[in-house]
Amino acid sequence: MLETPCIVIDREVMCRNIRRMAGMAAANGVELRPHIKTHKIPEFAVEQRKAGSKGITVAKVSEAEVMAEQGIDDIFIAYPIVVPSKIDRVIALAKQNRISVGVDNVEGARALSKKAEEANLRLQVRLEIDTGLKRTGISPDDVLEAGRAVSQLPGVELNGIFTFKGAVLRGEATTDLEAAGREEGWIMVEAANRLRSAGIDIRHVSVGSSPTAPFAAAVKGVTEIRPGTYIFNDRMLLRMGVCEREDIAAKVRVTVISVPSPFRAVIDGGSKTFATDVQPGKPPLFMEGFGEIVGHPDAVLERMNEEHGIIVSTAPHGLNIGDTLDIIPNHICSTVNLHNAVWLKEDGQWRQIPVSARGMLA
Repeated sequence: MLETPCIVIDREVMCRNIRRMAGMAAANGVELRPHIKTHKIPEFAVEQRKAGSKGITVAKVSEAEVMAEQGIDDIFIAYPIVVPSKIDRVIALAKQNRISVGVDNVEGARALSKKAEEANLRLQVRLEIDTGLKRTGISPDDVLEAGRAVSQLPGVELNGIFTFKGAVLRGEATTDLEAAGREEGWIMVEAANRLRSAGIDIRHVSVGSSPTAPFAAAVKGVTEIRPGTYIFNDRMLLRMGVCEREDIAAKVRVTVISVPSPFRAVIDGGSKTFATDVQPGKPPLFMEGFGEIVGHPDAVLERMNEEHGIIVSTAPHGLNIGDTLDIIPNHICSTVNLHNAVWLKEDGQWRQIPVSARGMLA
C-alpha cells in the first residue's frame, strides 16, 4: 500500500500519450522537442527520445544539468539566460552537449556572446517572439531589428525562433484551440520569412503547447513543437477537450483523515500536495475546486491549507475515514514539482522514481 499523499502514474497510459504525440509530429513533418517541466524525470525524457523526439526543452540551467548528467545531450533552454554565473554554466554544458539558448533582447544576447567568445565557442541561440501571451519575447514588429543585431554578434549563432502562446487567441484566453494554434504558427512563419529575406538563416521555427501543438504543427513552415503536459495530461487539458479521461496518466492519491459531516470530508493532501497556480472559477474553463475527485462527481476539493484538503459535496459523499481517493489535479506540471518522488505502475507493480529536476530554480 502506498503512503499518501503521493502521485501515481500509469506507465501504459503515459507511454500511449508519448507515442500519440510523436506520431502526430511525424505525420505533420515537424520535430518534437518536449518540455520536461511536466515530469522533471530523466527516465521519462529517455522514453520520449525513444519514441522519436529530437531532444528536450527545459526552462532552467539546473534542469539542463540534471538531464545532461543522465546522458540526454540535445537540450534547448527556452528561457533568457542573462546572469553571468548562469551563462558560465551554459558554456560548460555546451562544451559537452548540443545546447541552444533562448534570447529575447540584444543586451542578453551580448552577454552570451561575450562569454562564448571567451570560451572559443559558437553558442546556438534562438530568438523568442511574443505571440500573445505577454510574457517574455519581443514583439513581432521588432523581429527584424532584433534578429539583425543578434545575428551579427560574435560567439553566437542565431539558428531559429521560438514562442510559447498556449490557449491564447488575439491576446485573450480561449477554448478555440485550433484558431489559437494556427494563429501562433502563422505569426511565427511570417516572422521567420522576414528574417530570411534579410539574409538570416532561420532553420528552426519552434512553437506549440500541448493544447495547440496539433494545430500549430499543421501550419506550413513550422519546424518544431514543444508540448509538455501531454505526457500525463491533467484537468485543464481534460476540460479543454484535448484528452479523454482514459488519457490521464498521473493522479494524486490521498487518504480521508476526517469526516466532520456527510457533506464534508478532509484529506491528507493540501497546498503542499496540489498546485494552486490554476485557481478555480477563472475563465475560460471555470473549474470547480483544485482537482477532479475520481468517482465522486458531486464532491469538490474546495479549499486547502498546507496539510489539509477540504472536500465539500452537494449530496452525502459516503466517504469514510481511511478511504483512499484519486484526484486529477488542475495542473499536473506544478503539482509534480511539489513531490520528491512519484510512483509508477508497470506490469501490476509499483516502483518509486525520484523527481530529479524538482525544485531546480536556477
